[in-house]
Amino acid sequence: MSEIFPWTPAAIVFDCDGTLMDSERHWQLARDQVLQQFDIVVSDEFAELTKGVHYVECGQLMAAEIHRPDLTEEVTEQLLDTFRALVAEAPATTPGAAELVARAAEFAPLAVASNCPRDVVQDGLEAAGLLRHFSHVVVPEERLRPKPFPDVYLNAVAACQAEPSDSLAVEDSLCGIRSAVRAGLRVLGVGPLPDRESLAMVDHWVSALDDRPLTTWMTNRALSRAS
Repeated sequence: MSEIFPWTPAAIVFDCDGTLMDSERHWQLARDQVLQQFDIVVSDEFAELTKGVHYVECGQLMAAEIHRPDLTEEVTEQLLDTFRALVAEAPATTPGAAELVARAAEFAPLAVASNCPRDVVQDGLEAAGLLRHFSHVVVPEERLRPKPFPDVYLNAVAACQAEPSDSLAVEDSLCGIRSAVRAGLRVLGVGPLPDRESLAMVDHWVSALDDRPLTTWMTNRALSRAS
């Protein structure tokens, strides 16, 4: 579980929502608000099922939950519109994200690989002052399939001119961890309560990005590069 610490990644690829931006709660609230219109109370199982998935898939799951597949497009649009409004009201980073990203940028090229629309990712990172640290933002577009397919991670690593096996993914969801592992990256998992499958797949897990051993490791990598 601590194999990353003696190592210096050639590139680091971050997930955005729930990893860098404290916006997973916005996704959950947006999902819940849309479903409340149909008198649906979200169960813990459904909440876990929709965590980290592409917004189109989330809309499909929500339409199935209300037994109205014919409303999939409408539900998906409502989900996105509600989420954008919530993020615009209160953009915030997760604990330690800003400091960790700034430190990581001192020794490795950085990219973002997200299932969210590009404008949501870029606007959120820009509002948080983080976008300037990232050379590339990769989202499912054109032929790139969403997580849990490996496409966004493979594309992000290639854009950073690194090999997957030499690169680190930072992820908070099972869906994203599956994507990164399938792409061949080492994975740093982040979050308070990892599920068993996630914990089994990652190379290391921290409860938050302000974890002291993690920040020390990043600082040492940056100092080594500087010297």
